[in-house]
Amino acid sequence: MAILREPLRELTACGLPDALEVMGERWSFMILRASFNRIHHFEDFLNELGIARNILSNRLGKLVDHGILDRKPCRDDRRRVEYRLTEKGHDLLPAMLALRQWGQKYGTRVPENPVLVDDRDRLPVGPVSILGHDGRLLTHRDLRFADRSQVGVKDDAA
Repeated sequence: MAILREPLRELTACGLPDALEVMGERWSFMILRASFNRIHHFEDFLNELGIARNILSNRLGKLVDHGILDRKPCRDDRRRVEYRLTEKGHDLLPAMLALRQWGQKYGTRVPENPVLVDDRDRLPVGPVSILGHDGRLLTHRDLRFADRSQVGVKDDAA
């Protein structure tokens, strides 16, 4: 049986181009990281990230337009706005964490501080992993593409 590959020229057959359109540059992920660190106001993003005002405004607008952040007036001061992660934004946490862990492993290798820990036992989170439908840990050797009509159908040799 021939090995099935993704149609690499057809951008509609894969979610990666859509994801990169929204998140495919540094500042979007840095804003996302700040949001996970409970930064919610324009001036706080500006001060914490050291980003230019126009770039921050542009990226926040894009993240709001794509439903990753929600923009609402502050409850205590209606002249200010807050940017809060939506469910769609929270769903980016595994991708951001995987990139962070990859950078930690292959980047500067400076000991991480503070360390991201599990709130229950205060131990470091494990590496982001690929799990099978049954919870098995998978590696690249365990993966292949299947035509949608063949999902769940085993080869005769298997």
